[in-house]
Amino acid sequence: MIQFRDGFYADVRIEDRSRTVISYKAGALEEMRNRVEKQAFLRVYDGKLWYYASVTDVDHLQKALDGLYAAATANPNIADDPIVRRFERNRDKIASFADCSVRDIPLKEKQALLLSYLPILSEDPCVTLPEGSYLDRNSSFRFLSSLGADVEYDYQTCGLAFSFSMAEGEKKFSGHWQKGVTHFDELKGIGEALRAAVKEQAYFLRNSVPVDPGKVPVVLSPEAAGVFAHESFGHKSESDFMLSDESMKAEWQLGKTVGSSILSIVECGSVPGCGFVPYDDEGTRAKKNYLVKNGVLAGRLHNAMSAAALDEGLTGNARAIDCNFEPIVRMTTTYIEGGDLSFDELIAPIEKGYYIKTINHGSGMSTFTIAPSLAYEIENGRLGKPVQISVITGSVFETLGLIDGLTKDVELLSFVTGGCGKMEQLGLPVGFGGPFVRISAMNVQ
Repeated sequence: MIQFRDGFYADVRIEDRSRTVISYKAGALEEMRNRVEKQAFLRVYDGKLWYYASVTDVDHLQKALDGLYAAATANPNIADDPIVRRFERNRDKIASFADCSVRDIPLKEKQALLLSYLPILSEDPCVTLPEGSYLDRNSSFRFLSSLGADVEYDYQTCGLAFSFSMAEGEKKFSGHWQKGVTHFDELKGIGEALRAAVKEQAYFLRNSVPVDPGKVPVVLSPEAAGVFAHESFGHKSESDFMLSDESMKAEWQLGKTVGSSILSIVECGSVPGCGFVPYDDEGTRAKKNYLVKNGVLAGRLHNAMSAAALDEGLTGNARAIDCNFEPIVRMTTTYIEGGDLSFDELIAPIEKGYYIKTINHGSGMSTFTIAPSLAYEIENGRLGKPVQISVITGSVFETLGLIDGLTKDVELLSFVTGGCGKMEQLGLPVGFGGPFVRISAMNVQ
């Protein structure tokens, strides 16, 4: 049992994590391992400074905590500190995966599942260097604080990721497809979906033509819209960016109109998937946070320190990639809310434009860049031939104002590779998505 001392704020977070990686390249096994590790991160705050410790000896946490207390100075008024006053005192236990943990599935069964799909990659003769991976993670978290918080929850993702080179004559294309889920059984029976993805990318290799560059209407898929919301807007909502940047504070005034009246962007950790964070790493319960509501800047994301500095409430976005790091302001699941159109209704008014189906990567803050993978021409309200687009780019605020159509259906996506990077904390699992989004004009190159 942890013994907390009066005169300080302190918290302890513990993670018991299991990770599996199985990968093949060109038919040869490259990696097959399961790693289990248990770590803890401890903090003590005396009203002036934070004192941290990261340990793997989780059976002797009191000793590490007492060492932090010895370095700090007791403060009889610590409870009145503006940071400490914001901390929640939640007590809860969530066990979503106790009966279906990927830890209980034999490594050989995971390997057999991956091997059953690998031959699909080579069915088309244009495919070279096929690669496939199975990845999973199961974590049990516990958070304790000197204020009485005691929260436990579990987290799980698993998935398959495939990549391959395609070549035919002088034409070349880098293909990829992956499926991320929270239950192992959801990865069974996906062969036809993988086969369809490979066929579509082979068709793209053989038939795509260079794009006619210009500023034209563009329709973003849920994947592309989610990346746009995450990279171009979500990061700007992480409030620690603006604590020492007066120009960003001025640009980021709540109540300011920043986009079309049909646009609402939400951030929420309670959404199932790879961005599932029902309690953040400061014990704050997940909330549905509107970053933009009906085109108006409605909120931003916080940990306790940024919330106190800007005199705002907590949002459930204090996250660390693991117990080697302190929690900083990070996204969980970021998405655009849906509208009232079907996909056919969305593209019907477009005489000449483009549909971005999948992407290779995206980046940006005030100005964004998205590099599409699969893209198609829209002509006279119908999808047409595949086109090769290097980038779509533009000003974030200008583009938000040009959104003029959203489908009813919203898709939230989970991935088992990659992740969000910020400072030295790279590869944090996050979710994103949205409806199909129509933008009246974007720079296409």
